[in-house]
Amino acid sequence: MSERSAAIRILPELLISQIAAGEVVERPASVLKELLENALDAGAQEIQVTLDQGGMRRVQVDDDGAGLERDDLPLALARHATSKIRTLEDLQGVATMGFRGEALASIASVARLTIASRVKDAARGVASSPHAWKIGAEGAHIGEVEPAARAPGTTVMVEDLYFNTPARRKFLRTEQTEFGHCEEVFRRLALARPDCAFVLRHNGRVSLHLQRQMLAERAAALLGGGLLEAGFPVEARAGALRLHGLAGAPQAARARADAQYLYVNGRFVRDRMLAHAVREAYRDTLHGERQPAYLLFLELDPRGVDVNVHPAKIEVRFRDASGVHQFALHALKRVLSPAAAEAPVSYVRFPAAGAQQSLQMAQPAAAYQSFMAAAAGSAVLPSAQPAALPASEPSPPLGFALAQLHGVYILAQNEAGLVLVDMHAAHERIVYEKLKGNLDAGRVERQQLLVPAAFRAEALEVALAEESREALERLGFELSAGGPNELAVRAAPALLAGGDIVGLTRDVLREIREYGASEALQARQNELLATMACHAAVRANRALSASEMNALLREMEATERAGSCNHGRPTWYQLTMADLDRLFMRGR
Repeated sequence: MSERSAAIRILPELLISQIAAGEVVERPASVLKELLENALDAGAQEIQVTLDQGGMRRVQVDDDGAGLERDDLPLALARHATSKIRTLEDLQGVATMGFRGEALASIASVARLTIASRVKDAARGVASSPHAWKIGAEGAHIGEVEPAARAPGTTVMVEDLYFNTPARRKFLRTEQTEFGHCEEVFRRLALARPDCAFVLRHNGRVSLHLQRQMLAERAAALLGGGLLEAGFPVEARAGALRLHGLAGAPQAARARADAQYLYVNGRFVRDRMLAHAVREAYRDTLHGERQPAYLLFLELDPRGVDVNVHPAKIEVRFRDASGVHQFALHALKRVLSPAAAEAPVSYVRFPAAGAQQSLQMAQPAAAYQSFMAAAAGSAVLPSAQPAALPASEPSPPLGFALAQLHGVYILAQNEAGLVLVDMHAAHERIVYEKLKGNLDAGRVERQQLLVPAAFRAEALEVALAEESREALERLGFELSAGGPNELAVRAAPALLAGGDIVGLTRDVLREIREYGASEALQARQNELLATMACHAAVRANRALSASEMNALLREMEATERAGSCNHGRPTWYQLTMADLDRLFMRGR
C-alpha cells in the first residue's frame, strides 16, 4: 500500500450515507419497514402503502399522523437528526419504533425521495397549518421546501431504488420476490398494531385492506383462521413482564418456521433466547422438526431491553435474559398443557333418564381407577353396571362412550355433539405423562415378572446392559445376562409390564447405545419415554368395554396435553350438532 493510498481522510457525506444505507436498506422491504415505523411513531391511525414493481420502482407510504412542520423537513433528511431521543437515558428506555435518525438520509442517498407533510392539530384532529409543504432529495442533492396540497399527515415516496448504485440493484430479485418481502414486512407491522387501519396496493391493485380491529380478527385476516381455531390464547403476567397473544396447537405446526411472529414492546424481533423458550415449551407436543405457529407479544419496561443492537433493529438484548426466558417458558408451558377437561366446549346437564343410561353413561369410580393397569395388560375389565347419574350433575367435557369404531376410534357423546377419539394416541399421551412424572419424581414403579422374558442379544447389547444397569433401573428395568448372547428381563415399569417387554427393552437399549446412558436420560429423555409409552398404549383392534372406554375419556380429561399425542397428532376431535346438521343438510 502506497503512502498516498494509506492516508486517512474524512469520507464525503454522500458516501457515509450510502454506507449506512448498505446496513439499513437491503431491499425495497427495508425501505417499507422504515417508512411504516415512522408513520406509526407519528401516531397514524390509517396508513396506505403503494408499491410499483415490487417496490423497486416506487414505495409510497401515506399516513394521517402528526405531520412535520415546514422547518423540520430539511432536518428529516439530515443524518442523526431525530425527535425521538435527546439523552442517553432516552436511548436506554426508547419506546418508539425508530430512533437512530438515519433511515430517511440513508434512503435518500440511494433513491429519489419526496416528503410531503401537513401538521395536524392533535387536540382537534384537524390541520393546524394552512397548507402542506414538501421537499425532495436525490443522492447528494436536497431540494428546497415548497408548498404542497395534502390533508393532515405525511406522504413519503421513494422511487428508483439504487438508481445511482447499479451494483447494489443487481442483487435485487424478481418483482414477485421483492413484493413477497414487502408483503411480509407489511404483515408484521399490521399484526403489531391492530388498532391502526392499513391498505396495501401493488401495481394499482389493492392486495390487503385492513380495518381497525381486535387482535384476533387481525390475526385471522393475515394468518388465516387456522391459528385461531387450533390455538390457545396466551395471557400471563409477572411483575413488569407480560406475555399475550396466540400459541398454535400442535395440529397447527408446519414444516417451516414461516408462521412465527414474536414481538417485544411492539417491535418484531428474532431473538434466539426467546425462540429457545418457545421451542422448549412445545418440546413435549411436537414431533421431529415440525415448527410451531404462534403470535406472541412480550411487554416489559423499555429500560429492561436494549434495542440498539443492530441497525435493522430486528435484534434485541435483555438485561435479565434468564428471567425473561424462564417467564416465557413457564407461561407457555401452562398454556400448552391443558387437560381435556379444559376443552372449549359448553356444558349442559344430561337428563336423568332416557337412552343415555342404557349406554352406560355413568360408570363406577373403581372401574375408572383400574383402567390403566388393565389396559396395559391383556385382561379385560368385567362389565360394570351403570350407576344412576344425578339430574343436576354436569356431563364431563368428553362425554360418555357410545361405541368403538373398527377397534381404532371411540365414539362419545357430549353436550356439544359427537366426540371422536383415537384410543391409541390418547392412551399413549396418558402413559407418557405418567412415566415422565414418575421419572421426574425419581420413583418409577417396577413390576417383577413371574417368568423372566429372555431373548437373544448381541454380545455388545449384553455388555451395554451391564454398563448401563443404573440408568436402566432408573427407568424401571431389571436385566440380567443369561449367557454371552442372552438377556433376561426380570422387572419392567409397572405401567408397561403388560406390553411387548422384549421389543420395548430392545428399543431402550438401542437408544442408550446410540446416545449414551446419561444422554438418553437427559437430552433425549422425552424421546425415550415416548418410545416406551408407544409400546404400552392400547393397540388397534383391541375391543374395549364401555367401562374401559369411559375410563380412558376420564383419564384424558385429567391429563396435561391430552389434546395431542407425543408426535403432535390430535387425539380427539369435536363434531358439534351444527357440524352434523350441515353434513346432513338439515334446515335447508
